[in-house]
Amino acid sequence: MHNGHDPERARRALWSLDAGMERKEWVRAGMAAKAAGLNLDDFTAWSETADNFKSAAECASVWRGINEDGPVKAGTLYAMAKAAGWRDERSAPHHAPPQQRPHQTRQKPAQAPQRPEQGNRPPFDAEAAWKAGEPATAAHGYIDRKAGSPVGLKVYRGPERIAGQALDGALMVPAWDFAGKLQTLQFIPDQGKKLNAPGRPVAGAFVVGRITPPGEGQSIAVCEGIGQAWSCNAAAGMPAVVAFGSGRMEQVARDFAARYPAARLVLIADAGKEQYCADLAKRLHCAWVEMPAGSPPNFDANDLHQRDGLDALAELLRNPKAPPQRFRLMTAEELAALPPVRWRVRGVLPQEGIAAVFGPSGSGKSFLVLDMLAAIAAGWCWFGCRVKPCPVLYVGLEGEAGIAQRIQAHQKKHGRLAPGFRFLLQSLDIRKPDDRADLVATARAAGCAGGVLVIDTLNRAAPGADENDAAAMGAIIASLKALQTELGGLVLAVHHTGKDATKGLRGHSSLHAALDAALEVTRTEDRREWRTAKAKDGSDDQGHPFRLEVVELGTDEDGEPITSCAIAPEEPAADAIRRALPPKSGNQKVVLEVVRELLKANGLRRPEGVPAELPPGRPVIRMEAAIEQSRTRLVCETKRQTERAQAAIRGLVERGLLVHREGWLWLA
Repeated sequence: MHNGHDPERARRALWSLDAGMERKEWVRAGMAAKAAGLNLDDFTAWSETADNFKSAAECASVWRGINEDGPVKAGTLYAMAKAAGWRDERSAPHHAPPQQRPHQTRQKPAQAPQRPEQGNRPPFDAEAAWKAGEPATAAHGYIDRKAGSPVGLKVYRGPERIAGQALDGALMVPAWDFAGKLQTLQFIPDQGKKLNAPGRPVAGAFVVGRITPPGEGQSIAVCEGIGQAWSCNAAAGMPAVVAFGSGRMEQVARDFAARYPAARLVLIADAGKEQYCADLAKRLHCAWVEMPAGSPPNFDANDLHQRDGLDALAELLRNPKAPPQRFRLMTAEELAALPPVRWRVRGVLPQEGIAAVFGPSGSGKSFLVLDMLAAIAAGWCWFGCRVKPCPVLYVGLEGEAGIAQRIQAHQKKHGRLAPGFRFLLQSLDIRKPDDRADLVATARAAGCAGGVLVIDTLNRAAPGADENDAAAMGAIIASLKALQTELGGLVLAVHHTGKDATKGLRGHSSLHAALDAALEVTRTEDRREWRTAKAKDGSDDQGHPFRLEVVELGTDEDGEPITSCAIAPEEPAADAIRRALPPKSGNQKVVLEVVRELLKANGLRRPEGVPAELPPGRPVIRMEAAIEQSRTRLVCETKRQTERAQAAIRGLVERGLLVHREGWLWLA
C-alpha cells in the first residue's frame, strides 16, 4: 500500500476503464491513479491498450506533470470505474482498516498487467485466442449491420472479459505487421463497443482487399475502422487499410507509403476529422476524402454507403482532395504549349527578370544603355531588334551633370524622349530594406511598375561591398531579386568588368549565374561593339558595332563648346562584305536613285505611323511616293510604268538594298 491506498485494488479499477477515452478524461484518470498509489509503469501499460495510444514518452510527460496533492483524488478513480460497470469485490472481513495496515513500499507492476477479473491468472494470450477462434461468417451481427465481409476475420469463443464486457461471440479483427506476425486483436461484440486486447500495444494493420506490390496504379484507402474499409473496398475496388483509430492513421499511412511507394494513399475522414486529415495529407503528400457537407458528427464512409448507396461513395472516392503541391510535373505536350519568351528587346532583353549591361570604363556602356532605354520608352526598333514599349526608370548614381548632357545630346539627335522615361539621381543602397521600399513606392507612384528599372552602376548601389565575396554578392543578388519581385518587369544593372575584361562581369561568378540576360560592351581602340553575353532563347554570337557621335550642346561661361555623345549604329564588317552591290543599270538603278533623292529630301523627320522597327535617325518615305516619283523615269510603255516601278522596288527589297514595312521604305 502507499499512503493508505491499496495499489492492487486501484490497478483493477484502472484496468476496468477504456484507455481510448478522450484525452481530458485520460489525463484525469492518470491523476486519480497517481493519487491512488499507482506508478508510471501502471499508467503506461494501461494506456498502451488504447487504439489512440501515441508513446510511452507522452505517458511519462503527462505523469511528471501530475501533482499528487492536486484536486483529483483516489476516489475519482473508483467513481470512474464504477460508472464503467466495475464491481468492487473488496469486502470488509478480508481487509483491515487502512490505518491498521502495515506500510508497503510502491511495487512495480507485473510486466504484463493482469485483468482484475482474473486475479492471478496468466495475462491475455492474443495468439491463442486467434488460433482457437472460429471463422467469421456474413451472419455475424456486426458484419450484417455494416454490410461487410467476413474474409480474414474470426469469432472469439471463450470466457474472457475486457473492462467487464464478455467477449464470447465477438468478431476478432487481427492487426498484422508486414512480416505476417500478429500484433494485437480488436474485439467487436455483437452489441457493445470495440475493445482492444489488454496488455498489447496497438500496432500493425488489417487490409481489406489485396495490394499488388509495389502498388503501382493502385489507390489505397486508409480508414479508422473496418466498417469504413469494407465500404471503400466494395465501392471502388480499392484495397483499404484499417488503422484501428484516427490516432494511428498517420503512422499506418507512413508505413504503407514506405512499403508501397508507387501507390496513391487516400485518407478517409469521418465527419469532424476533415481538418485533421487535410493536415495529415499535407505532411504525407497524399490525398483525402471528406464526407458530404452537412453530415452529422462521426458520420463515416460506411454510413454514407448505407444511406446513399455504394455509387455515392464511389463518386466521392473518385474525386479525392489533395494539398497543393510545391512542384508541378508537366507532360511534354503541356511543356510545348507554354508561351515563348516574352521579349522587351527581341532576342536581347526579356520583359521580366534580372539583366546586366557590363563593360570596361570608357567603353560607352552608359551611353548605350540610355540609347536603349529611350528606344524602349518610345517603342522604337533598336539596332534592328523589335522593341515592346514600357515605362523606364533610370537610377543614375554616377555623374549627375554627365547624365544630363547625355540626355540632351540624345534629344538633339533623335528628338524628345518619351514621357514614360523617368530619372532618379539620389544615392541609395539597394541592400537596405528601407531604401528598397522607398524606391519601389516611388516607382509605383510614377507608373513605372512592370517596366524597366535600371541601376547605374551596381557598385554605387551597394557601396562598400566586396564584390568578390560570395556572401556579399549573394546579398546584392537577393536585393535585385527583391526589387524585381516587388515591381515586376525587368531590373537592369549596369556593371563593370574586372581587371581582365575577358573574364566578364566583375566580382563573384554567382552574379552571372543569377542573370536572365546580359549584354557585354567592348572597345578596341575606336571600335565599340555590344553583343548578348547571355540571353535565354536568344542569340549570343552576333556583334553590334556602334560609335559615339559627338554632339555640340552650346558653350560654357568661358565660351568653350559643351559637348556630349550620342549612339550611332555602324554596319558590321561582315554585313558590309555580304551586302549586295547596287544595280549598275536597268529599272532598279533608276528607282534606287529616285528613292535616295526622296529620302534625302525628307531628312531625319520621323512621320507618324512609321513601323516600330525603323532605326532611329533613318529617313523614310511612303511606298506610293516612291512608285509615283520613279515610274515616269522608266523607259517603257506608259501603261506599264507603275507595274515596272513596283517590280523594281520588289527586286531592291529582295536584294537587301531597301526595307519595306507596312507601306514604308527606307535604306537597309
